[in-house]
Amino acid sequence: MDLSLPDHGPGPDEAPRRGLGLGLLIFALFAPLLLLVAMLLMDGWMGAPGFTRDYVVRFDLPPAGALAALPEIAGPSDPHSPLVVIDAGHGGHDPGAHGEHQAEKELTLSLALALRQRLLEVGGIRVAMTRMDDRYLLLEERSDIARRMKADLFISIHADSADTPGAHGATVYTLSDRGSSQEAEHLAAAENRADTVNGVSLASTSSSVSAILVDLSQRHAAEMSTNLARLILREGQGGESGARIDFRERALQSAAFVVLKSPDVPSVLYEAGYISNAEDAARLSSPAGRRDFAHATAQAIRVYFARQRETPTQSETPTPGETAIQREAPGALATP
Repeated sequence: MDLSLPDHGPGPDEAPRRGLGLGLLIFALFAPLLLLVAMLLMDGWMGAPGFTRDYVVRFDLPPAGALAALPEIAGPSDPHSPLVVIDAGHGGHDPGAHGEHQAEKELTLSLALALRQRLLEVGGIRVAMTRMDDRYLLLEERSDIARRMKADLFISIHADSADTPGAHGATVYTLSDRGSSQEAEHLAAAENRADTVNGVSLASTSSSVSAILVDLSQRHAAEMSTNLARLILREGQGGESGARIDFRERALQSAAFVVLKSPDVPSVLYEAGYISNAEDAARLSSPAGRRDFAHATAQAIRVYFARQRETPTQSETPTPGETAIQREAPGALATP
């Protein structure tokens, strides 16, 4: 896009038109002087030697419909190793919520990098990041990256915020048509169904078949997402990872977050704590807090994949009278 600023007149020898009035006559007489002053000032600011130079502002715009570039994959070279896409929420001109000392986009990136590092340390899992620096991505681009890479898991990391400073604790969200609470509904945005499911284009199928494909895929992805969310809660409450995370009383919730819209990639949105709470913010910003977050989440992911290898269709639905945490007591799970 070129925004050119051409030469300006009128010249000092231009005569005003007759009958245009005294005001226009005065303007015509003094316009060259005003133009000269303006050009001198411009030359002084921009370092241009002449008065007749065109100035061009050039913007490089991406082609219409261009897709976000896929990130590099770190970890094992075996393409059959499970792939986790980690999304650091916000970025670029979108800072997210603001804490006393940092913006949400900075906190989420530091947590995402810590989780990436831990997954690479334990091995056996490939890892990709939607962003490794301070850049902006649309919500749809984030989940689309996971789908295009055929990821096995997608985890989006955020930090909550509230007007009440006393609000604290982490929350793990999965996708649903309606929020599990009024607060969850307020946090989420409306979402639309994707155009393809598991590589099957819905454009050439009937509406009834498309609905069935989407429904079946979403049910499986929703079940797997819930499994991971429960494991994150278990590991953060002193599971096999030994890490301790401060969770809210209702730590597992669901809502229609746009970033979780992928119908065929199990996905969770992890609100790691309240950036508006001084204790939460200090903990998540500290090396120890990042370590606990990374170790607990990485262990949950490892157990999740270990279970997929052993019993691919295993359901994590608790039996009547049994809570998810009781069922997933430490020591009862197979680990890598």
